Amino acid sequence: MTTWLHMERIAAVEDALAGCNARSVLDLGCGDGDFFLRLAARADITRLVGIEIDTGAVTRLEGRLHAQGHAPHIEIRSGSILSPAPQLAGFDCAVMIEVIEHLDPAHLSQLERALFHVLRPRHIILTTPNAEFNPLLGVPAHRFRHPGHRFEWSRARFRDWGTRVAQRGRAQVSFADIGGAHPTLGGASQMAVFALNES
Repeated sequence: MTTWLHMERIAAVEDALAGCNARSVLDLGCGDGDFFLRLAARADITRLVGIEIDTGAVTRLEGRLHAQGHAPHIEIRSGSILSPAPQLAGFDCAVMIEVIEHLDPAHLSQLERALFHVLRPRHIILTTPNAEFNPLLGVPAHRFRHPGHRFEWSRARFRDWGTRVAQRGRAQVSFADIGGAHPTLGGASQMAVFALNES
């Protein structure tokens, strides 16, 4: 998927990642690897691990990595981001690009535990669609943007969730619009950047 919005999301996350001074990165729900491959090509990333539940996507990403040249500091794991290995704790940054909306809302508490208690990286960067922007993309009011989405949040709903999990997870959080800046509807996507307290 190489739409204008997809590229703007990737650029926004790369900018946020630069602000975190991250050298070790977890790409949670890395899919076919558009963002993962960009990180794999960077000399400043010293450890890179992707987790993806779709085995077909893992196979495709492994093929793309092989063509690019697989480095020893890069690893792809097949599995659920809701039950990550404790050995993956302590990375500089965990990234979730348009992944959370594919989860059943009943599993959000599991995600919160995985991110803020099991993995507890120094930073978490998370993007998700902004439901308010859907009419500008031609999405009917009774539908989501993608058939795999289990929910899509307004900016207010996303910020409420992000603020509450940050408080519980001993973190600070900032929010930003991605893909446009409509005066009342915001951007097509939205991003939260969490900075976790070390204590």
